[in-house]
Amino acid sequence: MEETKVLEEVAGLVSELTISLDTVWVLIAAVLVMFMQPGFAMVEAGFTRQKNTANILMKNLADFSIGAIVFWFVGYTIMFGEDIGGLIGKVSFFFNSNGVNGITDKSSLMFQTMFAATAATIVSGAVAERTKFSTYLIFSLVITIFIYPVSGHWIWGGGWLSNLGFHDFAGSTVVHSVGAWVGLAGAVMVGPRIGKYNGKPNAIPGHNLTLGALGVFILWFGWFGFNSGSQLAAAGTGNALAISHIFITTNLAAAAGAMTAMFITWRRYKRPGLSLTLNGALAGLVAITAGCDIVSPGGALIIGIIAGIVLVFGVELFDRIFKVDDPVGAISVHGLSGATGTLMVGLFATEGGLFYGGGAGLLGVQFIGVLSVAAWALGLGFLLFFILKKTLGIRVEKIVEEEGLDIYEHGESVYN
Repeated sequence: MEETKVLEEVAGLVSELTISLDTVWVLIAAVLVMFMQPGFAMVEAGFTRQKNTANILMKNLADFSIGAIVFWFVGYTIMFGEDIGGLIGKVSFFFNSNGVNGITDKSSLMFQTMFAATAATIVSGAVAERTKFSTYLIFSLVITIFIYPVSGHWIWGGGWLSNLGFHDFAGSTVVHSVGAWVGLAGAVMVGPRIGKYNGKPNAIPGHNLTLGALGVFILWFGWFGFNSGSQLAAAGTGNALAISHIFITTNLAAAAGAMTAMFITWRRYKRPGLSLTLNGALAGLVAITAGCDIVSPGGALIIGIIAGIVLVFGVELFDRIFKVDDPVGAISVHGLSGATGTLMVGLFATEGGLFYGGGAGLLGVQFIGVLSVAAWALGLGFLLFFILKKTLGIRVEKIVEEEGLDIYEHGESVYN
């Protein structure tokens, strides 16, 4: 009896230690993901014009702040609450659970809040330099409180796509594509910047590629928390091996995306372009996010290469063919690369992937998921922007756009 009691006490201590280690790991990863917010801010600011820098920074700050409040208020339970018909979580307000299920509920809330804020801030770049700040706050709120949590529930909250076997480990589709498709709807509805299309596309260079490069390196750094943190556990050899594997696949895909974009631009435009190379790294990161846990390092390298190709030609497609003005390339980086990376899981997953003898079943499920989430985000995005356009208006006046949003919208300039 005494020996049994001792063993039970030891088992209890081990369990408590495991929960503590796992929780601390998730919170550290959450901080890394939060650090991606200034990364997005630097990329968007650097890739746009000087006169709109304060506006870009303000939108990124507002995205994060609004997201933190409304995701705690109700978004988290819409996404992770008890499943209702495979479509939405059971709603409750002001999430405040102290429950423990591997990690504490509040650490889960903190980690997932960072992801919600990421989805919202992707839209900022796609509609940059011509959108009313007041209107932007409204659709930032709607994305975080409803559009993102509902489709997120389908995949991560026990909804219908998860029941089909759809695999998106850290959010190529859940986070990045959702933000990009809403951004696409916004870019179409708000229209191109003045002078962007006069018969043919005109380049409108960003004012500071140093900031843009810094932002990309910050995002690359934070992505190790984004992907590896999604393991949601660190204690034990199995988790340690999984986290290490995710670090490697994430890093290889980013590097491959950057180099591929560089060589393509070098060949097509006779110079290795910095801005597209930077976006190539981001495209690789976005693409590997879905399958970083179940593809091999070699598979990750190939996914990064494919993402780099998709990025360069995707930017050309939207700019020259569709004439959609996306100042930072957000739609191609997060939308096309996110969809591509999610589909690649069906090919390169070492268990179930087509190239590993798994048949086409997983690829089919991935295809259904990508299309469903794209239809949801695009449909709701167009509806939201249409309503705002017909009521409050979404575009600033011509003089504001020409002279800069900083002074007119915020009454201050970053560069004095």
